[in-house]
Amino acid sequence: MTARLTVLAGPTAVGKGTVAAWIREHHPEVWLSVSATTRPARPGEIDGVHYRFLSGDEFARQVREGEMLEWAVVHGRASYGTPRGPVIEALAQGKLPLLEIDLQGARQVRASMPQARSVFLAPPSWDELVNRLVGRGTETAEERAVRLDTAKVEMAAQQEFDHVIVNDDIRRAAEELVSLMRSH
Repeated sequence: MTARLTVLAGPTAVGKGTVAAWIREHHPEVWLSVSATTRPARPGEIDGVHYRFLSGDEFARQVREGEMLEWAVVHGRASYGTPRGPVIEALAQGKLPLLEIDLQGARQVRASMPQARSVFLAPPSWDELVNRLVGRGTETAEERAVRLDTAKVEMAAQQEFDHVIVNDDIRRAAEELVSLMRSH
């Protein structure tokens, strides 16, 4: 069986990071890409584990030199991207690679790697998504408003994906995703 890249995307605050962390803890056979970003670390985030925190100049250099599989400016503020090298290496080693990225990035990966499987992580409802974003308390009211506007656009794009998983329970959603990854 040839390894196949799986891309997990969805709106802000839907729980992509939480589902990915659950998979990291319970499924060591899944290789999770560590995204790079220019945003500052949030409390508890560790460089190289949660993200690779880069300066704007270093991020721009990596983009110029083709070292990013995908990248985007998200919420009009910080740049996020997936370093290409580790993904290619994981595929070559036959691992089950998973990218947890935003909608723009998922579209870029689909364009450059059409064989990748795309999975949209959806909230149980719009109200639940709003509650999750407010509940995490990591953004100002202005940042929340920007993220919710972005989330409306992201929610409308779910039909572009191969599969949709509703994140109504972290463990269930994570197990559904891993089962999907193993099945193809």
